[in-house]
Formats: sequence, structure tokens, C-alpha cells
Amino acid sequence: MNIQQEIEMLTKEVESQALKTSEQLESFRLEYLSKKGKIPALFQRFREVDASERKEVGRVLNVLKNQAEDLFKVAKDEIETTSSAPEATFDASAPGIPFSTGSRHPLRLVANQLYEVFSRIGFIVAEGPEIEDDWHNFSALNFPEEHPARDMQDTFFIMNDPSMALRTHTSSVQVRMMETRKPPLRMIMPGRVYRNEAISARAHCFFHQVEGIYIDKNVSFADLKQTMLYFSRELFGADTQIRLRPSYFPFTEPSAEMDISCTVCKGKGCNICKYTGWVEILGCGMIHPNVLKNCDIDPEEYTGFAFGMGIERIAILKYQVKDLRLFSQNDIRFLKQFTGE
Repeated sequence: MNIQQEIEMLTKEVESQALKTSEQLESFRLEYLSKKGKIPALFQRFREVDASERKEVGRVLNVLKNQAEDLFKVAKDEIETTSSAPEATFDASAPGIPFSTGSRHPLRLVANQLYEVFSRIGFIVAEGPEIEDDWHNFSALNFPEEHPARDMQDTFFIMNDPSMALRTHTSSVQVRMMETRKPPLRMIMPGRVYRNEAISARAHCFFHQVEGIYIDKNVSFADLKQTMLYFSRELFGADTQIRLRPSYFPFTEPSAEMDISCTVCKGKGCNICKYTGWVEILGCGMIHPNVLKNCDIDPEEYTGFAFGMGIERIAILKYQVKDLRLFSQNDIRFLKQFTGE
């Protein structure tokens, strides 16, 4: 019998072993794994194997050795655990063990409110992948080649494929929707996004966004402003005021940052709003013609607006939370404050 046949035979023997007791375990060790055991004996014979066959024989021999050692270790752990476990008793009259239930997360509460507010004016929800290619995350959105967001200092790129990255915004879903659907489009895109930032009370390497688009014929900046005013008053109260400040985003033109009157001091000035009476909550603007062209939408026929906000930022304002990290620590004491559960 050659060595390969012996390895095959021993493999079947090892696979058929049922090690339930300490005696069986020790017998298995002596027969197969000890210095004079069958497997070490095969390693002694391995020296005699022809050079052309050594690679394959060595491979299957190591597989057999690892299989036997793993079987021995698992059986030993099970036997030791069983022998050391106290004898179980059951008292049917004992009261049940109490356990605490979870709670709805404040970010989920805010996200559900956002869905409800925008659904009233015809927006639907769309989702997309969290790992994105360059086209959907940057190029189609009019990001120039030298834009800082394309640097590793700002974005998590995939090591095995640098053309892929953890999405930096849910604007990538906007591109996917514009590529596959024809206007009119009215939808919001929620989801988790990732940026290479140091974790602190005001920043995290991941957070949640809700972005939205409305594309149709004759959509204007006035439509954007009224939509944002409606959203703000539905979420923060009927007396909420908004302010639009000129800004820059590659994918919108003109672009704006939107502030709301401070929910704490009602615009009078406090430490939350840095005594300005205003708090920034989102960015918005008219969709850039280049973005529409990239998605095969004629900018001469259609116009649209886009907006995006961090759900954490909305939750911080709504619930006056001072540390962003609390949202991802799963402390039930923190979470239960928002539902009364």
C-alpha cells in the first residue's frame, strides 16, 4: 500500500471517530497523534516520496493532521465542559427571569417623521448600495478630478479595488434613479454614508442622510424654497422660519445652505445657535445641467432641485442631544428617553 492510499484510509478512520468519553479521547490520541501514532509515522515515510509527488502528498497529509487535531481539540473541550458543568435543576414554581426590552432608536424616529412629511407631498423612498463606484459617487455628480472628496483623507476607498468606495453621500442613489427612470421624479433617498473623519462629539466616520430630488418641467428655485419651508414647519413647528444662504456644491447651481430659526431660543439667540438665532440644517440647490446630461435628461426640457441633510443633525436639534456619539453606543438608558418605553 503506497502512502497516498494510507492517507486516504486514515482520513476515513478519523472521520468515523466518535469521541464521547475521556477514555475514547486518550485512545484516539495514542493511536493517531502521539509520537508513535499513525499520522507521525506517515510524516516519517514522507521523506521517501518522489519529488514530483511531494507537493500533493504533503498537502493531503497536512489536511489529515489538521483534521485529526481539530477533532481531538473539539472533543476535548466538549468533554471538559460537560464534566465540569453543575447538575442542572429546574424549579417549575420559580418566577421567570426578567429581561429588558429594547427601544426605538431616535434616528429611526426622526427618519420615519421625514418619510411621513415628504410622502404627503408626493415623494417616494428610494435606496441604493453603500459601496459605490466612482461614476455614481463622484463623476456623474460633476465632481472635478481634483476635488478633495476624492482623496483618501476624506473618503474610504476599497483596498482591493480603488475605483470603489464607501459612499460619501446618498446623492449616488439620485444618479441611479435618474439613469433608470424618466421625469417627473419626486423622491427621497435615506441611508448610511461614510467619511474619513476623526470621531468626536460633533463628527463620526459614519452617519445617516436623507437626500431628495424633484425633477419636472418648469421646476424653479421658488419650488425648492416652498418645499423646504413646508418640511421645516412640519418637523419643527408652524412658527419655524428658514433662511437660504449662497453656497457651493458641484452638483447644484445655484446652491444654498439652509438655516432654520433656533428651536431652543425661537430666534432670540442662545448657546445652541451661537447667539445668531439661526441653525444650519441642510444644503440644497437647483440640479446642475451637467448632472442632468450625465443621466440622459435634457436640461433644456427639465429642471429640478435637490437637497440633503444629516439625520443626526436633525435629531440633535429636535431632541437637544449634545454628543453625536450617543446615537451609536446603544445605551438603553439614552434610547428610552425618546419613546417613554
